[in-house]
Amino acid sequence: MNISPFKLERYFAKYEFNTEFLLCSSDCEAMSIADLLALDADPTGAAEKFQNVWLGYTESQGSPTLRKEICNIYATMQPEDILVHTGAEEAIYLFMHAVLKENDHIIVHAPHYQSLSEVAKSIGCDVNLWQGREENGWALEMDELSHLMRSTTKAIIINTPHNPTGYLMSHADFDAVNKFAQENNLLLFCDEVYRESEYDPATRLPSACDVGEHAVSLGVTSKTYGLAGLRIGWIATKNKKVYQNMASLKDYTTICNSAPSEFLAEVALRNRQKLIDRNLTIIKDNLAIVDDLFSRHADLFQWVRPQAGSMGFPKLLTSARKGKGDIEDFCDDLVRKTGVLLLPGTMYDDSGNHFRLGLGRKNLPQAIERLEQYLKS
Repeated sequence: MNISPFKLERYFAKYEFNTEFLLCSSDCEAMSIADLLALDADPTGAAEKFQNVWLGYTESQGSPTLRKEICNIYATMQPEDILVHTGAEEAIYLFMHAVLKENDHIIVHAPHYQSLSEVAKSIGCDVNLWQGREENGWALEMDELSHLMRSTTKAIIINTPHNPTGYLMSHADFDAVNKFAQENNLLLFCDEVYRESEYDPATRLPSACDVGEHAVSLGVTSKTYGLAGLRIGWIATKNKKVYQNMASLKDYTTICNSAPSEFLAEVALRNRQKLIDRNLTIIKDNLAIVDDLFSRHADLFQWVRPQAGSMGFPKLLTSARKGKGDIEDFCDDLVRKTGVLLLPGTMYDDSGNHFRLGLGRKNLPQAIERLEQYLKS
């Protein structure tokens, strides 16, 4: 296997733990173990149970009680349809290796988190990008899907709510993608790690896994729920062949998950509405601040306001920079002079001078203040 470096992760490795303000984080505000346990209906009991977690091996597919709790996110899933992983990244990696072989073809929603295409490329697959258009609110053109189809196409990979744009697919488009996959005997891998972070709950889509056996849904505790340190992700699917192939491959990666993390993830998901409400409050408060910033600096930035999730994908107007470099120069200069980190869109192979701006952290007001001082200088 020959796999390219993960540009986004290498970028964060350079800056993430030595920069004061991460104004580009994709996850929501984290919390301590004590604060998480305090959310439970019986916090004293939960804390005592946590102290008594047995530190032996766990069940490879995930603990029965955690899988049962995960099922509450979905409409039709049962515990045997859930396979728990160490974060979402392991699930992406194992899905690709479980269903793809050399010379297979996949269609991938773009811009996108690099592993959603890079793992397939490392296997020797052909990848076509299904490009979201900024001028259309980052929406995908349904008519393009049939043109991207080949005789060797095995899967469609989508991400909604979307990283990095905050785009949320419409119900009609979501139904059309599912219908296309079913009619053409394709797998649909739906990255749903930002699901339940929709600003208007009425816009929430069904989970793809609830639509049919053609679909695999990806979830994680990191994003909407703000608990990245737990490193707990999962897939949900009625497709037994995909499930079994992924479960077999997991024996060669993590084998099983961390017992303390599984316990805490169960507490989190039992109280997930509290986490959702908390983090959506942070996001919406931050959105108001960012809206104001961009309205006052319309000569410098433009953006499509996100519909869901904890990030947006604004554009730096090159005309306003007066030829002083591209988005990577801008982000590098900003972090060196102010300690505020933005993520250049080039980490997503975007050439349009966009950057990722995170909305889920409590210190965004202070970071925006630093950014504005930089802009004025």
